[in-house]
Amino acid sequence: MTVRKKMRSSSLPPAALALIAGRFRVLADPTRLALLHALHDGPLSVGALVVRTEGNQANVSKHLALLMSAGIVGRRKDGNFAYYSVSDPAVFEICELVCSKMAGNFLGVARTLARASAR
Repeated sequence: MTVRKKMRSSSLPPAALALIAGRFRVLADPTRLALLHALHDGPLSVGALVVRTEGNQANVSKHLALLMSAGIVGRRKDGNFAYYSVSDPAVFEICELVCSKMAGNFLGVARTLARASAR
């Protein structure tokens, strides 16, 4: 796989590894992943994000602030409303890669279980 070759061919300094780990920590939360999923089709207000993620306003705002500080989402003010959007679309590529890999793993496990139960 190309990604593996690129990572193996270069040695990353500890500071770079810490930054990469920090990015993964930001993404390693179900609420933040739900917010990103909701923002996939375009900007939304906090109120709309609360409805779509079934969260509460304080919690959604806290997670949006963390995503903003990581540079993953941005905010645009329009009167009394703030609209959030994804500012780093590479986050969707990461999620797609992980989700497809997991889907493949789940299919493999399901096939193995089906074969085992047929015996």
